[in-house]
Formats: sequence, C-alpha cells, structure tokens
Amino acid sequence: MKSIYLDNAATTPVAPEVFEAMIPYLTEHFGNPSSSHHLGRRSKTAIETSRRIIAKALNCQPNEIYFTSGGTEADNLAMHAAVRDMGCQHIITTPIEHSAIVKTAELLDQQGKAKLHFVRLTENGSVDLKHLEELLQTNAHCYVTLMHGNNEIANLLPLQEVAEMCKQYYAVFHSDTVQTMGHYSFDLQKTPVMMLNAAAHKFHGPKGIGFIYINRSVKIQPDITGGGQERGLRGGTENLAGIVGLAKAIELAYAELEEHQQHISAMKQYMRERLEKSFPGIVFNGNSASAESLYTVLNCTFPTHSNSDMFLFLMDLEGICASGGSACSSGATKGSHVLSAIDALRTGQASVRFSFGRYTTKEEIDETMAILERLMR
Repeated sequence: MKSIYLDNAATTPVAPEVFEAMIPYLTEHFGNPSSSHHLGRRSKTAIETSRRIIAKALNCQPNEIYFTSGGTEADNLAMHAAVRDMGCQHIITTPIEHSAIVKTAELLDQQGKAKLHFVRLTENGSVDLKHLEELLQTNAHCYVTLMHGNNEIANLLPLQEVAEMCKQYYAVFHSDTVQTMGHYSFDLQKTPVMMLNAAAHKFHGPKGIGFIYINRSVKIQPDITGGGQERGLRGGTENLAGIVGLAKAIELAYAELEEHQQHISAMKQYMRERLEKSFPGIVFNGNSASAESLYTVLNCTFPTHSNSDMFLFLMDLEGICASGGSACSSGATKGSHVLSAIDALRTGQASVRFSFGRYTTKEEIDETMAILERLMR
C-alpha cells in the first residue's frame, strides 16, 4: 500500500543529505568525544563545528547552544531551571502549549514551587496580549513560556513583541520553537528571548536530538549530572551522529528557506481550497486557514457526522497518514486538549490535522481528496 504522508508536524523524513552526513559518524568516525586520542578529537571537533553552524543560523554565540535529546527535555530543563535557579515564582503560559510545558507547569504548581497562571486566549486561540501584560504587571519574578507556532491549530505568536514585553517587566521569557525552527528566520541578537528550543526531526533531521539556546546572561544548574559534557549542563556521552545530522538539517533548511516556504504554503493553500470546495460547511480550527498562520499546519473539522478516531483509522487503511492532534498525546481518550481549550471539539464530528513538508506533492493532495470524498460518501 502506498503511503501519503500528511503528518509533518509529528515528524519529518530525514533528508538524504542529512543521512549522508551522519553515516561517517556511525561507522568510521565513531570515537567518544571525551576521549583524548585522535578519533575522540575528531568527534569533538564535529560537535563543536555543528554548534557553530547552528549558532550562525540563529545569530547567537556557540556557547549559548546546548544539545539535548529533543524538545521535551529542553522544555523541562528551561522551566525547572527558571524556578530553581533564577528565582521565578510565577509561571505564565497557556492551556494550549505542548504537554511538556503544561504538565511540568502544573506539577510545579502542585508542589508549591511556583504559581501557575494561564493567559486568556482569543476566540481563535491566539494569546491575549493585553491579559499577558496584566499578569506581568501584577506578578513579580515571572517565567513566561509561550510556543512560537502552535502544533495543532497553527497560531503564531508575535515573538518579538512578547519578548520586548517580558523584557520590560523583567520576566524570563522562553519560547518553544519546535514547530517553527527551520521554517522561519531567527535573529537572537535582536529578539530578547532568554531561552528557546528545537528538535531536529521537525525539519528533516534525525529523532532523539535537539538543542536549547540559553542566553549567556543566564546561569543555571544541570538537570543531568555526570561527566561534565555540554559545559557541565548535561552529563552523558553526546549523540555524535545526531548532532551532525541536526547541524546539516538546519544548514539545509536555512539555505533553501524561501523555496521551502513557497512550496509548503502552496500545498497548504491548495488543500484548503479543495476541502472548501468538496465539503461545504467545513470549519478550519484556530488560525490555521489564515495566511498569517504557521504555513505547515491545517486543522479542520468535517461537517458530516463521524467519530474522529474511526475516521482517522479509515484514512489510515487507505494509506493516508494524518492526525487528530499532537503525536505526543496519542492514545488520549478526551481528544485534543488544544481544540478543547478553544471550545472547538465538536461531538460526532471528525477533526483532522493535515501538516505539510518540503516533499509533499500536489498529486498526493489530489489522491487524498479523492479518498476523503469517497469516505464521506
């Protein structure tokens, strides 16, 4: 059975160039980066070269980049460090963040280590910036964590504006950029964000590797102690091949950024138009149908009655890979926490997140539409 992959927000296929770059560090150049012999030194050099590549892409210093296992670890590291090491007594976030943020914030609140505040959302799921400012005005020592691009409804945060607001009120600002890294430009010399994180597998790199940017003015203690790797912040032998693959993926992404943006945006727009034509009354959730949204994600609720899980199962039987929401929440019985938070869960109607990548084709969308029209009949 041929697969039609429309779940790029969950993960992306590794780019051939990334795979080729990784192979030597799985076979020939396999030395432990902490070893003093020539194979170890070669591995250490590859890691530091990768760090410089990432720092150059983000316009920051190499010593502000720390490698992690991915976005979830980095989200946890940032929040625990803000509360434990930076004196943050209040956590400000939204109920539609990634579960790594929401669950960690709820845990710290339950433990009495910090008080959790949820920012109000607009009707379509955007952050109410006026309410955010009110929370900053009335609470001191705040840690603000807001994702740049929502992985389910595609709403984009005005990153620069929020960063400047947090700076004005002396709040520590972290942004989860897992869905937008490799898809949008970042200049960390101009955007006063304190911490920011990414995962390679969201932009055609390998799984199990990511990074966190920590501004050099921030001093925190490690969550993982050990052999002193990552300048003492994260102990454990480095994922050498993964780090090389991450750097290659980010290098490719920013070398061809405009081309990828145009292609993926066109695929999303084409599918939106096809869905509107074939299914009058279809609802696009959040801001996902807007030209101002995250251009990789389209979230819709079909007008006909159908159970979401069953509809996704039938799509899967036809070879279509899509989702009902975040892959990290698969198996949840209550449906998408994001759609629930913006009151967009509709009983008896199927909600589907389609997400697009650089390898998505118009022919695949045409095939998908033919299958959807048949299933709905």
